[in-house]
Amino acid sequence: MKPSPVFALIDCNSFYASCERVFRPDLLRTPIVVLSNNDGCIVARSAEAKPLVKMGQPYYQVKDLLQRHGVVAFSSNYALYGDMSQRVMAVIEGMVPALEVYSIDEAFADLAGMPGDLEYLGRCIRERVFKHTAIPVGVGIAATKTLAKLANHAAKRWAQQSGGVVDLRDPVKYHWVLKKCDVSEVWGIGKRLTAHLQGMGIRSAWDLSRADPGLLRKTFSVVVEKTARELAGTPCLQLADVDPPRQEICCSRMFGQRLTELAPLKEAVASYVMRASEKLRQQRSLARRMRVSIRTGMFNPEEPRYANGVLVQLPYPTDDLRLLTRMALEALERVYRQGFRYSKAEVLLLDLCQRGEYTGDLFTASQTQRAERVMAVIDGVNARWGRGTLRSAAVPAAAEWAMRRALMSEGFTTQVAGLWRVG
Repeated sequence: MKPSPVFALIDCNSFYASCERVFRPDLLRTPIVVLSNNDGCIVARSAEAKPLVKMGQPYYQVKDLLQRHGVVAFSSNYALYGDMSQRVMAVIEGMVPALEVYSIDEAFADLAGMPGDLEYLGRCIRERVFKHTAIPVGVGIAATKTLAKLANHAAKRWAQQSGGVVDLRDPVKYHWVLKKCDVSEVWGIGKRLTAHLQGMGIRSAWDLSRADPGLLRKTFSVVVEKTARELAGTPCLQLADVDPPRQEICCSRMFGQRLTELAPLKEAVASYVMRASEKLRQQRSLARRMRVSIRTGMFNPEEPRYANGVLVQLPYPTDDLRLLTRMALEALERVYRQGFRYSKAEVLLLDLCQRGEYTGDLFTASQTQRAERVMAVIDGVNARWGRGTLRSAAVPAAAEWAMRRALMSEGFTTQVAGLWRVG
């Protein structure tokens, strides 16, 4: 007999801020915020900082306020956060039968058929993750993914009572949590949809779970219908074993300063090609086309505006950094215009295919085995010694146009120079 479905949602608490605290124990009770690219807006807050500042507020507007309240700000350290995420997921994966990594800081686990007390297992997961990574997590357990997500929300919202773990298979907890949670707190229910549902008298998660699924589908969509069914305890969403390969790969950044000359723009585009090609090879795809675009700032009425891009047909499906860089720089020369102050560039790899899907005729050019070996060497060296150890000659070691990250912490787990020093 097939066991009843049981899902767990394991979510890291204030993940970016928690990563910064791991190597700064002196900030254990200090409010922390993490900033977006170029130190622009607040994208993460520790629990202590949430009453003081809103998500998305521009840093320059609240800088003085943060200083008055002793809030410590960090620039985004994506390499550190990615590495810590991999460590957290590796710990969880060793404790559950199957895991779907949903985002950098959360994952769904399949607990169907696992013996014993699953709430106790949730507490063991919390303890082991914290022991091995020092990252606090919350665990929500339920019969469906949507309910597991809501259970995780409840585990954090009522952390003292729950101890960071909530199992909504308990009928008492199920009724209490769904009646206490606003419909806006349900996974996938945004502001606009919340307003429509409230107009129908659906104000809580409990109300949505008892709504007519057919009416919801007719009024809104099959997604809202499935959400209601999941809240009622009927599984409609399954664990995704493997993420499908992306159909497009984009690398786009705002510059740390406006660029007017072609040379630094070429450095930036070459850098973005390198990152995009790394992602391409990670999913073992090849690109048939590429789009390169640049633009000025679009919101300053006193500056002339310009935006343009060009679509490049590659000679054959490829992941060769050298070919992609050469063709991207040629494309950049076609769209570059003097007299403008550029703020952003973008490289978009398109029309992707997997190895083995593409079959040309006898006379069609294709990527050589030598190119495959060169790319494998580059990826191997960079995986061992850090991204950018081997790179194309067009990519500088350090660039003046790079993102402003004046408040970035060290690469404690990703760079030899960032290792802790004891003594």
